[in-house]
Amino acid sequence: MLHGQQLPQATPCKVHQLMKHHLTLDGHSLKLHEVEEVSKQTRQVKLSSQANVEINASRKVVQRILAARQVVYGITTGFGKFKDTYICPDDSRQLQRNLILSHAAGLGQPLNTQTVRAMMLLRANALAKGFSGVRVELIELLLNCLNRGVHPIVPEQGSVGASGDLCPLAHLALVLIGEGMAEFEGRILPGSEALKSAQLNPIILEAKEGLALTNGTQLMAALATLLILEGERLCRIADIVAAMSLEALLGSVKPFAEDIQQVRPHPGQIAAATNLRLLTANSALVASHANCPLVQDAYSLRCIPQVHGASRQVFRHAREVLEIEINSATDNPLIFRDMVVSGGNFHGQPVALVMDYMALGLSELASISERRTERLVNPALSNGLPPFLTSLGGLNSGLMVAQYTAAALVSENKSLAHPASVDSIPTSANQEDHVSMGPIAGRKARQILTNAYHVLAIELLCAAQGLDYRLGKVSTDTGYILQTANDLEAGPGVQAAYELIRKEIPHLEHDRELHKDISLAHKLTTSGALLKAVEDSVGTLQ
Repeated sequence: MLHGQQLPQATPCKVHQLMKHHLTLDGHSLKLHEVEEVSKQTRQVKLSSQANVEINASRKVVQRILAARQVVYGITTGFGKFKDTYICPDDSRQLQRNLILSHAAGLGQPLNTQTVRAMMLLRANALAKGFSGVRVELIELLLNCLNRGVHPIVPEQGSVGASGDLCPLAHLALVLIGEGMAEFEGRILPGSEALKSAQLNPIILEAKEGLALTNGTQLMAALATLLILEGERLCRIADIVAAMSLEALLGSVKPFAEDIQQVRPHPGQIAAATNLRLLTANSALVASHANCPLVQDAYSLRCIPQVHGASRQVFRHAREVLEIEINSATDNPLIFRDMVVSGGNFHGQPVALVMDYMALGLSELASISERRTERLVNPALSNGLPPFLTSLGGLNSGLMVAQYTAAALVSENKSLAHPASVDSIPTSANQEDHVSMGPIAGRKARQILTNAYHVLAIELLCAAQGLDYRLGKVSTDTGYILQTANDLEAGPGVQAAYELIRKEIPHLEHDRELHKDISLAHKLTTSGALLKAVEDSVGTLQ
């Protein structure tokens, strides 16, 4: 990247002026939603007084090791395969600097600012536990960079997910020593210039500090934390969109009855069914076909609680893992009051596995969504809706190819869902002979999340178009007409979602550029507008 290059997604701002209240780090009590808040630049961060005590105590242990010239990995030895090479304490500063420079070997596109900020926060929280042997000044610089909006440029490729996320964390650490590149107020600058612009000074790393900055699971944990929170929101959005399709297809709400869920009481299934009952409660549209001759709906309608609920269970498990991970000491060696121990807390396997698991959960939300979209556009399956949801079929193709796009994304997800965590390629001359590939799992899951949002946006468009016909907003003869007092209404949640969509996206009467409609629908889901409109109407969804 060139000096002074503008970030296309960034808007110049003084981050410290936007933040409202402090988050106090103690290394033990960080919450997932707090990571997201800091990543979105809505909170400043500071160290707790107790963290200062613990950090200083562990630093004293490192100083005793140096004074006694003991052989301790990463303090008076080299790294990886060089673990048996003694390094004189007089060379500590050079050793730590060399570690950062040599390990900054990343490639690929830069991680987005939100992920980098989450990484910075999680690295600071891990160091704040007081088992890393660093100085308080180092953590304070990391937090000052967060608070003033100095964001290291971190390439997304290069970590194998054991010995920590060495490569990406080295790129993060470069800026702290005045090297590398950083984004500040929307511009890409050399690290030294970014620090100077934020009125900060680079730090000279002392013994153990370079290793403590790079040895940890913070890229994996950042990806997973943000993914969990988005995934949990997506589960609720999927329920909303599915309820709209159900009503548009004249589906039955009987399979969502509480009695059915209680005899197979998976919590996720119960939550999804509860949401569907709430979204469709007292629907005049549902009541209008109460005596129809259909016996059962297709699985993509009847089994919504079971499929959506299973994905919910995925995120429930992932949350349990990450609530532990983001408050853990994951570097090596760890400094205790009476000993220094080399262990394996840097290994990313717990996080890698849950990110592969989340990839599956997200893929299934998209998969069943595409099947509902197919039913909406297919006249053989749509229970009377016009082919491809257009009144003037033939001259117009309607939403035909929107389903193609959904199918393409779902197929792509099938490839992306192959687990990364089952692979391992040894590194450092077989010293590090089993690795997690966690960052790859995280990046794949993030792409599946993006695809799933788009698949649901397509279903949202199709469901709204179907509801136009069911609710009397259009006729096959005259196209779009105004609502009348005698029109049916859907359930309260479905109706709220439908009205929001029609406020932003008009009925598709004649063919137009569909990608624009898909983008608008996608924005309604990702911005939180759809969820807010529905929850304002029916209350908080489970």
